[in-house]
Amino acid sequence: MNSCVLMARILGEPELRYTPDNTPLAQITIEFPALREGDPACRLKAVGWGDNLSQDIQQNYHDGDQVILTGRLTMNTIERPEGFKEKKAELVISQIQAIGAGLGSTSPGTTMTPSASTSPVTPSNVVPINPMAPAPNPAPAPSEPEPNLDDIPF
Repeated sequence: MNSCVLMARILGEPELRYTPDNTPLAQITIEFPALREGDPACRLKAVGWGDNLSQDIQQNYHDGDQVILTGRLTMNTIERPEGFKEKKAELVISQIQAIGAGLGSTSPGTTMTPSASTSPVTPSNVVPINPMAPAPNPAPAPSEPEPNLDDIPF
């Protein structure tokens, strides 16, 4: 199953376009922090298809908004003028939700309206992961005496 959930920040204003058969799509670039300190942030193109989702993205989400995106990853192959093929990942959005707008449930292809506050809010139950931190030492188990194996008959 190809399913992805990302917490990211929107870079730039969403772009609403239409295919030749008049299907609307909204395109945004998102950014999320790298796993290792010192690495650059990861950027990814995200696309929302359909009347409701694409128009909601274009109207309700803006540059700098913190969002949770649910969707699937796709790989696009692009022919470069230099004569080689380049592969780029893209997230096809099925749900988008502003962080701080409440964590209620949404149905597929719908969005939550962002909160009136323009500053991003981090949920209180999110704990940042530091991959470079040492693993915590488990508490030692209470020691039990080892059984005397000499008394076992064969």
